[in-house]
Amino acid sequence: MNRNLWLLAAAQGLFLTNNVTFIAINGLVGLSLAPLGWMATLPVMGYVVGGALSTGLVTRTQVRFGRKRSFQLGLLVALLSALLCAYAAFSKNFWLLCLATVVAGYYNANAQLYRFAAAELARPGTQEKAVSLVMAGGLIGAIAGPNLAARTRDLFAVPFSGAYIALAAVALLSMAVLSFIRFPPAPPRASAASGRPLGQIMRQPVFIVSAAAGALSFGVMNLLMASTPIAMQQCGLPFADAAFVLEWHVIGMFAPGFFTGHLIKRFGTLPIMGLGVLLNLACIAVALSGVDLQQFVVALFLLGVGWNFLFTGSTTLSLAAYTPEEKDRAQGALNFFVFATLALSSFSSGVLVTTQGWTLLNYGSLLPVALTGAALAWLALGQRRPQNA
Repeated sequence: MNRNLWLLAAAQGLFLTNNVTFIAINGLVGLSLAPLGWMATLPVMGYVVGGALSTGLVTRTQVRFGRKRSFQLGLLVALLSALLCAYAAFSKNFWLLCLATVVAGYYNANAQLYRFAAAELARPGTQEKAVSLVMAGGLIGAIAGPNLAARTRDLFAVPFSGAYIALAAVALLSMAVLSFIRFPPAPPRASAASGRPLGQIMRQPVFIVSAAAGALSFGVMNLLMASTPIAMQQCGLPFADAAFVLEWHVIGMFAPGFFTGHLIKRFGTLPIMGLGVLLNLACIAVALSGVDLQQFVVALFLLGVGWNFLFTGSTTLSLAAYTPEEKDRAQGALNFFVFATLALSSFSSGVLVTTQGWTLLNYGSLLPVALTGAALAWLALGQRRPQNA
């Protein structure tokens, strides 16, 4: 770790503070404002739909302005959209809240590139550790996000409106942190055009599996995490308990970052990702065993650790799929698949948890987990064949 990586880890933590707070409150604010109950998670969905719609624009701004200026532009959007969310809450305008979260999605798509920037700031041969450790900066969000949501819940007469205003301040702080980071110069634009076409990059088995694992692991995590505050409210548990569960969930997401890179280096990327699949299955088993506070805590913690192994592994795996000249288009495609899956899971979580319940929601999560495991097995078999031939 060097100074730039530590600062990027702090920026990652502030980004996750924004994300966790959005997850903790958007569904509940949506539930209080939505015309129909099943629309409750549309503001959560708006955040990831905005991210999906922004991936192409983010790619272009990264190419044109470079990492630093593009990241700062994303934070400006975060500041303005948080204030717009606060106004929507004060005015009790559900559709304006949805629009504001769609706009905020630009920041989401932009900051998702922090993990790729980490690899560029690291010395050769240490990229997987740099990615893992920068993602560990999300621990800031694990502590700050749920506590910010809980402490600002009743700051004003409108519940959670203070949390949105606090997120505007978080964006300002992140701008200050990013101003001290020195990113390496981007490849010349002429070189960027000389890489392989995106279709050729995407046809590689390693890209297919890294994209599928990254998108599906994020989709499952979001499906269960976004619905947890609503499910716990339906079970009669107070918001303080939901904030506690989300805190431990996000700790599970990012605390392993201090050693996931070492595990990947020692045991290989695919075995660690396979362990992530098993942890997802364990999460579902615990969630199906009951709806007391301890089941929510343990299930969401396991879900977080499983996501860390899968998402860190998929990011590391993807580094072998493209050259530095191809990074912008490849990373843009990877993020698009993640956000498209997140959009579907965000919408599904609200519909399923309010109409079918927490139990069927968990049973439905088994399919994407099984598909992730199948993709990993397919790539592992494909990598063994040349060696055995």
